[in-house]
Amino acid sequence: MKKDVESVVTEIARPIVEDIGVELYDVEYVKEGGTRYLRIYIDAPDGVDIEQCEAVSRALDPALDKADPIREAYYLEVSSVGLDRHLKKEKDFHYFMGEMIEVRLYKAHEGQKEFVGRLVDFAEGNFTIEAGETQITFSQKEAALIRPYIEF
Repeated sequence: MKKDVESVVTEIARPIVEDIGVELYDVEYVKEGGTRYLRIYIDAPDGVDIEQCEAVSRALDPALDKADPIREAYYLEVSSVGLDRHLKKEKDFHYFMGEMIEVRLYKAHEGQKEFVGRLVDFAEGNFTIEAGETQITFSQKEAALIRPYIEF
């Protein structure tokens, strides 16, 4: 059901978001602590501000009410993807090519579950990072988290 909701909402949201001049980055439908949330993540080359999030929310809310893709009560949240965005789509990997990324795996690879390295390749659902002198290739499916590495 989750994937169906996300797919339907993506189809409803994409033209609305694009009309406002931003990009639909991701749609999540999750249950947290007994409450359901529909999260719409938007992005733009120069970033997203609160006014754009509000505009998307105001335009999307009546469209979702009309289509009624979610039977349960839920909260609609619209936000920027932020600096710690997850790399999910092919275009995300190409955008961050050459940048440092953080990878967390479901299962350990050579005794390790967390890696930081420079993204050097992406093809057919596999990505390669360069960590020091070593290149390591992972499948997207084995990664629980892939995001830009933010050094504080």
